[in-house]
Amino acid sequence: MNIILASQSPRRQELLAKMGLEFEVRPSDFDERLDDSRSPQEVATALALGKAAAVAAQFPDALVIGADTIVTINGQQLGKPSSLAEATVMLRQLAGHAHDVTTGIALVCLSKDIQISDSDTTQVIFKPRNDEAIDKYVVTGDPLDKAGAYGIQSGASPLIDHIVGNYETVIGLPTKLLAQHLAEFGV
Repeated sequence: MNIILASQSPRRQELLAKMGLEFEVRPSDFDERLDDSRSPQEVATALALGKAAAVAAQFPDALVIGADTIVTINGQQLGKPSSLAEATVMLRQLAGHAHDVTTGIALVCLSKDIQISDSDTTQVIFKPRNDEAIDKYVVTGDPLDKAGAYGIQSGASPLIDHIVGNYETVIGLPTKLLAQHLAEFGV
């Protein structure tokens, strides 16, 4: 079965490749909207499913993998910042606090009537606020394409104290959870 990743994220592509899977990349144009009235798990899985379904509509015989990551602090869901100024605000909000990172995954194959979604959540604890470290990270531009304005695997590590949970969930693709669902289809 042909596998497609409905994401242009290089981090997700790298994690999927490390799983030993052969796949194509077809980014989804699904409209991502956060919704604080629903749990981060519900929103992340719905967005992952929407992304996978949008690509599956074009490739009905393929098994399409979708994923979405949401950072949540004090009930507020943070998506990707739209500017460096917004990234700075987000990182200052996270500084000195614990927050949750939820990654939803989805598998869709229309011709085989497959539609599965699931999620995993990891807690990330940031070090106390250090404006110099935040500003140094923000000017790299790295925060702009990441939920919550940071990449744990890239330049944000000096801002992070520790995590409780799965590191790959924070990166954007919990491979152990994904592998469990892929195994259900002999992949």
